[in-house]
Amino acid sequence: MIIFDLACTRGHRFEGWFASGDAFEQQHAGGHVRCPVCDDAEVSRLPSAHVAVSKGGQLSVRAPAAPAAPAPAPVPDVTAGLPAELVAKLREIVRSTENVGARFPEEARRIHYEEAPARAIRGQASPEEADSLREEGIDFAPLPPFLTEDRH
Repeated sequence: MIIFDLACTRGHRFEGWFASGDAFEQQHAGGHVRCPVCDDAEVSRLPSAHVAVSKGGQLSVRAPAAPAAPAPAPVPDVTAGLPAELVAKLREIVRSTENVGARFPEEARRIHYEEAPARAIRGQASPEEADSLREEGIDFAPLPPFLTEDRH
């Protein structure tokens, strides 16, 4: 497993976990690596330090030989500039939704076509599933991670 520091063209920074560097490249080329905040598919790897611990407990840190892509200008945390009360209220709203997980595309369709009761839901959808929902005229929006992460 390898963890890459990533950023989108809007400057949102996030981590991506991949089986290998090749797995990242394949997923990136297929448009499957997307910003969790704004859903931007133009994502680049950021330089990161490599840390190794020897058996004797000695740390060694080395920077990568060359960055994979130029780093965008640093941006503050995505909640910066938002009043704490607003962020708390948004998290409260998200917590009041039903998490349907991977069933999101199916459940969104059932609600849209009035086969299930109307209610606020959240979950996951692949980029292909999201495109299909958009083509059907089903409205949804990605939630930024700072609203969905458990703070307890």
